[in-house]
Amino acid sequence: QVQLLESGGGLVQPGGSLRLSCAASRSIFNFYTMRWYRQAPGKERELVATLTIDGRPNYADSVKGRFTISRDNAKNTVYLQMNSLKPEDTAVYYCRATWTDNYWGQGTQVTVSS
Repeated sequence: QVQLLESGGGLVQPGGSLRLSCAASRSIFNFYTMRWYRQAPGKERELVATLTIDGRPNYADSVKGRFTISRDNAKNTVYLQMNSLKPEDTAVYYCRATWTDNYWGQGTQVTVSS
């Protein structure tokens, strides 16, 4: 079993920045691909960013150039640095760990509003 705990969400003005964290309960990055998703009210959950086990990132077109996914192996934590935030980035953000099994965090709310 793996527990994932997200943090770092909040209210930010357009153009601002936030850094989300997803802490895993044990060392998993050698095996698990890590992803960030988001779900806005009334919309389907969408993939935002992926980090493979060999450290290669991939991003949705809507966040490319603004968001950065990274990890700290020593802290068992994956991050999502979000810059130049827009109102349309408002959503609950979830992290996910995938290998032969699959785990989700509980989500953290991000609200971009003036």
